[in-house]
Amino acid sequence: MSDDHGGERYKAGMAVRRQVLGDAHVDRASAQMTEFDADFQAFITEGAWGSVWSRPHFTKRERSIVTIALLAALGHDEEVAMHVRATRNTGATKEDIREALLHVAVYAGVPAANHAFKIVKRAYDEMEKAQKQE
Repeated sequence: MSDDHGGERYKAGMAVRRQVLGDAHVDRASAQMTEFDADFQAFITEGAWGSVWSRPHFTKRERSIVTIALLAALGHDEEVAMHVRATRNTGATKEDIREALLHVAVYAGVPAANHAFKIVKRAYDEMEKAQKQE
């Protein structure tokens, strides 16, 4: 990780992070960043977004599906909801996410998938309400 957070991997990661999560989300995260978590934010930007999400083989849609399934299996509710909102930018559909959660049920357990379905439905409901207000 670069000390000044201005290296090529950081810049590439920030571009992908903005493409996937949207400018508003990234701007909020940046505004909330403190000296305490600045290195962590740089680590996420370089490691997750600049390394893994920037790789060429999977599309953003495919990475989105895999990410949601993994987060659902691990019970990371806020991250599941955040990545569901990001599907607006990645092209992953409701059907894609439903199929991913069915895999979660088989491979990580029905309770994990059941809970994830609740989180995902809530996220989609919030997205639809926000869209109607626009």
